[in-house]
Amino acid sequence: MSHFTNEDEALLQSMLRQLLQSVKEKISGASSAECAEKILLHLEETDENFHNYEFVKYLRQYINNTLGSVIEEESEKCTSAQNRSEVSGYDTLVQHVAKKTRESKQYREMMHALKNVMMVVVESLINKFEEDQMCYMGLDSKAKKKHQSDFYTDSYSDSDSSFNQSYTFMSQEQLQLLVEKLDPLQPKEVRLEALQTLCLAPPSDVLNSECWPNLRKHLMMSLSDPHAIFSEKILRFYAKTFSSSPFSMTRKVYTSLAQHLKFYFLSGEYSLRISSGLDVSNTEINHILKKVRLLNEYQKEAPSSWIRYPEKYMEKIVESTLSLLSVKHDPNHPVSPDFLSPIYFLALLDIKAVWFKKWTHAHYSRTVILSLLEKKYKSLINAAVQQCLDYFEFCKAAVSKTCRVNDFSQEHSNNEQKFFYTGSELQYAYFVHSLCLLGRLLIYKQGRNLFPVQLKNRKDCISLTDVLVLFTQLIYYSPRYSKGTLMAHTDNYSPASLVMEILQVFCDQTGCAADCLYTDAVLDALLDPLQSLLNDTEVYINCLETTLIDVADILARIAAAEDGLSVLLHGGNKNSVKEDRPTAAQLIAQFTKKLLQDDISLLSGSELLQVVKGAYIFVCRQMYRTCEGLQMLIPYGLHESIGEAWRKASFLSERVPTPVSGADSASSINLDSKNVLLWEETLLDALLNFSATPKGLFFLQSTGAMSDCVSFMFNSLSKKIQTDECEEFGNGVLVAQMATAPTAAVALRSSGFIKAFITELWALLECGKDDVRITQPKSTPVDPIDQSCQKSFLYLINLLTYPAVFELLSKQDIPNKPKYSHREVPTDIINIIDRIIILNSEAKIHSLFNYEQSHVFGLRLLNVLCCELNTLLLLETQYKVSQVLLTAQEENVTETSERPGDFIIDSLSVERNHVLVRISLIGGPQERILPLRILDKGNDPYPWPMFSSFPLPECYLAEVPRKAEFKQDKDLDKLLAILKYPGEQTEWVEICRRQFCKIMKVRPDIISGTILAELIEKFVLRLSESQSNCYFSMGSYEGADADVKKGSLSSVQQLGIEMTVRYGKYLNLLNEHAENELCSVLMNCEQFLKQQQRTVVSSLRCLQERYAGYDWFASSVFLIMSGDGEKTLTFLQQFSCLLVSAFLWIPRLHLSMHLPITTVESGIHPVYFCSAHYIEMLLKAELPLVFSAFHMSGFAPSQICLQWITQCFWNYMDWSEICHYITTCIFLGPDYQVYMCISVFRHLQQDILKHTEAQDLQVFLKEEALHGFRVSDYLEYMESLELMYRPVLLKDMKNISVQNT
Repeated sequence: MSHFTNEDEALLQSMLRQLLQSVKEKISGASSAECAEKILLHLEETDENFHNYEFVKYLRQYINNTLGSVIEEESEKCTSAQNRSEVSGYDTLVQHVAKKTRESKQYREMMHALKNVMMVVVESLINKFEEDQMCYMGLDSKAKKKHQSDFYTDSYSDSDSSFNQSYTFMSQEQLQLLVEKLDPLQPKEVRLEALQTLCLAPPSDVLNSECWPNLRKHLMMSLSDPHAIFSEKILRFYAKTFSSSPFSMTRKVYTSLAQHLKFYFLSGEYSLRISSGLDVSNTEINHILKKVRLLNEYQKEAPSSWIRYPEKYMEKIVESTLSLLSVKHDPNHPVSPDFLSPIYFLALLDIKAVWFKKWTHAHYSRTVILSLLEKKYKSLINAAVQQCLDYFEFCKAAVSKTCRVNDFSQEHSNNEQKFFYTGSELQYAYFVHSLCLLGRLLIYKQGRNLFPVQLKNRKDCISLTDVLVLFTQLIYYSPRYSKGTLMAHTDNYSPASLVMEILQVFCDQTGCAADCLYTDAVLDALLDPLQSLLNDTEVYINCLETTLIDVADILARIAAAEDGLSVLLHGGNKNSVKEDRPTAAQLIAQFTKKLLQDDISLLSGSELLQVVKGAYIFVCRQMYRTCEGLQMLIPYGLHESIGEAWRKASFLSERVPTPVSGADSASSINLDSKNVLLWEETLLDALLNFSATPKGLFFLQSTGAMSDCVSFMFNSLSKKIQTDECEEFGNGVLVAQMATAPTAAVALRSSGFIKAFITELWALLECGKDDVRITQPKSTPVDPIDQSCQKSFLYLINLLTYPAVFELLSKQDIPNKPKYSHREVPTDIINIIDRIIILNSEAKIHSLFNYEQSHVFGLRLLNVLCCELNTLLLLETQYKVSQVLLTAQEENVTETSERPGDFIIDSLSVERNHVLVRISLIGGPQERILPLRILDKGNDPYPWPMFSSFPLPECYLAEVPRKAEFKQDKDLDKLLAILKYPGEQTEWVEICRRQFCKIMKVRPDIISGTILAELIEKFVLRLSESQSNCYFSMGSYEGADADVKKGSLSSVQQLGIEMTVRYGKYLNLLNEHAENELCSVLMNCEQFLKQQQRTVVSSLRCLQERYAGYDWFASSVFLIMSGDGEKTLTFLQQFSCLLVSAFLWIPRLHLSMHLPITTVESGIHPVYFCSAHYIEMLLKAELPLVFSAFHMSGFAPSQICLQWITQCFWNYMDWSEICHYITTCIFLGPDYQVYMCISVFRHLQQDILKHTEAQDLQVFLKEEALHGFRVSDYLEYMESLELMYRPVLLKDMKNISVQNT
């Protein structure tokens, strides 16, 4: 097929013509011949139909027939060479065959033949085109008219209709002739003929020609021609230009059309008035609408391309548009206010101002638009504001007359096509357009800077706040559609819905919300109906329930943002808040409480009452989820009101009939019953969110709904229900808070939460995911805890605080079964300890698929748990964990008959060694040395000595700190003198505190040893002698016999004594007989405190006997007194009457009669619901980044603080800093306990942020000591916190004895 016949030439000519016709749209957009050639060269990449063209199919078949044998031959040669490894790889094979084919004789002959025949075909096409052109130019006008009617039957705006004909490529001479024929002075037939030719010409040729300026003038004049045919044809040409030409050309057409419309509206010919309405079936009006519609369609499309062109092009389009929309009739004209301006036509065609939304979306164009609005066209903004004001006044007047503003909604809901718009409908369309335009404008800072605006009929300027108040009032007074109308129309143009959309967008934009919504005036407007309902005044509002729900939606969005919540709690201007005027938060809480009590008369019996209640409960929930918000809402007792509503709903839900098998669910459970169940879940969800804060959890406990709330949370998690959009993170923080409350811990177990969690954890550790198809073996984990288990590991740490551990594990024995099945899955905490921590039998080891990975997980978990000293004592006394680990180390040695075997260094032995050292030594960062859990490079990868029996190798004991040499100090002498002889000074306490602070800042090291003991001893003695300083009654206690038997102490206390004495001897503070002295102190303390305890009947294990943990504070005082038991007891008795004892000495308030019975029965200590609560509140205010880090980690600051405080910072601070912590709180007040924890977080800020990113914040805070922290370094910072927060903190701390709300 190397030669072509005449038939081949004719066939090729036909196929090439078809190809060119198919791609003419792409070619017509080219600005030059080079661009057109480039388009054709890349046609395969851009045209999805490329391989379906007959010309392409023909060429492919021709190439295959000519070169097929060559390609096959070369492929066979390469395949055989590949087998001999001479050619490798598919790509290399293809390249080799292609190269050989191009070098072949057949390829050269084929290309020669193709070039020859294509030259003939192209020449024939050109000749035929010229003949057709000459023939076409000779056609009479009648034939042309018929030709026109065949091709232009669609609307001008249908761009496809413009491309159903062949193009006529025109020279400059032809274009010049065309311009002359389009002169308005020419006969109608000549102009029509010229327009017909213009429609066939490529727009790029026309717009790039030198004749365009003159042609543009003629087209503008022809657009105003009384014969509609001219306008139709010109608009068709414009439409084709918009759809097929680049932006650099279409801008000329757009500005031309905009200028024509502007001249037309300003001319004397135009006389349309708003009051007369608009008949769109009228020919003249229809033509105006078509022109405006064409402009609007281009407005929506232009932003997608104008960024690729010089800014001046875009500026011309924007300015021509704004100039057109700003057209106003002569102000002196008697009917000027009734003038139907261009913006009314645009509003009818684009009622939601989509064009403006697209123009302001990008900064590139937004800057230009807003600049022009500010400098030249501010009248547009003024007119939009005026239109909104006029509509509001109309609505307000109608509502006050108890009539409905329903003219527009009734006609709008009619499904028939409209041909006539009344004046009020035109005004409404313009109002909606103005509302949407202003809503978009105010999103941007530059747009908000356009305010205030001055309106003609108003003396005062309209500020930004005035506009937002107006928007808010539109929600109340504007008409609303009925339910049927809302369902029938997807586009809801009701003002309330439009305003809601605008305000919701504002809430999501931080800067916009701050400028627009976070002001007192706007909040007052939002809360106006609530205030009226609370005051029982008359309310003029359309659809009261729907309005209240909309207001609640906006308030909830405001409350979800930090700044918004602050405005609700304190007002827009904190300095101007009046004490006698309730804040927005207080008003909302008051309204919600009355709603729950069914005390709003206007809403009684409403079908939507429960929806309204739920909406406002959610607003309150957004506030009481935070410590600051909860503090504000405490006086309203919302937890009690919600709890009471839940109990009523729960009673009703129990009476819901059970669905009958086989019956229709809708018939067996009616709608009312479903609503009751839904309402109960809403209330449980609201109660559950109280647990987000320590004090909120305490309130939740008092409602008696703890178990139900935990069950609800578990069911929600089981159903994978996503948290609300206003809450970024899930229930991790809630679980972390609940773990500190014994009741919540028990509820987590009884609900099935712990069982489900343990089952899922076991699947990750041992089983993997069943639904994942295994195509290759899993990679061996390189991290101690695999990434797939990391989240579960952290969740388990959150859960296993000491209160939870005690309730879940106390008096529970390890199963220690003789045999374990591989299919036996743990379901409780005790099973996890048995299966992956205490591996003391071959049966347990052989039951694990991933023994090493699972056991490392267990040892890491044990390491974190033992950081809480009370948990360590419990695990050690019940399960002898240290002996289990020592035995495992002893067995993990090399076998040898000559000498004792060496320890095998592997991941398990390294982990065990670390845990053994940690649980055997007490000490701060400089007092003990913990072995690393990683191997070093070199000959000695693990330099830390392992051991299989006690005592520990001495290398883990840091050098004993030397006692500071006492040097005389004037400030210290002065302080001691004041304490010894306070005299009659009424301010002696304050003087002592100032003197103490002075010493701590200058020479903190001298406050140690006997000096420290003397200071706190004398200070507490003086305070206890003054009745005004005593918070608790001291009572009388003579003391027990000197020979108190050690056996009367619990095993936990005995082990704690051993650890304390060991630590005290290390510090050189105790002698050989200190153990008996400490036993006596603890027994006497227990007996002394028992006199002030009440009997409580409770299922909680922590309330059944003596204090569940060890008395770390009494032990600390014992060490401060250098092991003097008598001094220690005397001090503790005097100290027990002070308020600070309630927060430093944790066992002090165990079952105490000084606390309300409800507080005692909760098992929650005041340190948690008071100190820890304020720690979280201050942390959010003072260190927001740290607070956010906790929140993102799903961890609660209160949990780690409770651990620090309970064990008096043992293992976290060195002994000297522990002494300073205790002394500071005694001298300066119990609130310094809160400031101390905030100072610690400030010290750790960078580490906290780093470990949040590493996703191991919980592990870091629990395992790591407070390196480099010195109390004296942060004393000034703590004093600054005291100035701001002491009044609130001390007031709440003093109220613990009456804390029954």
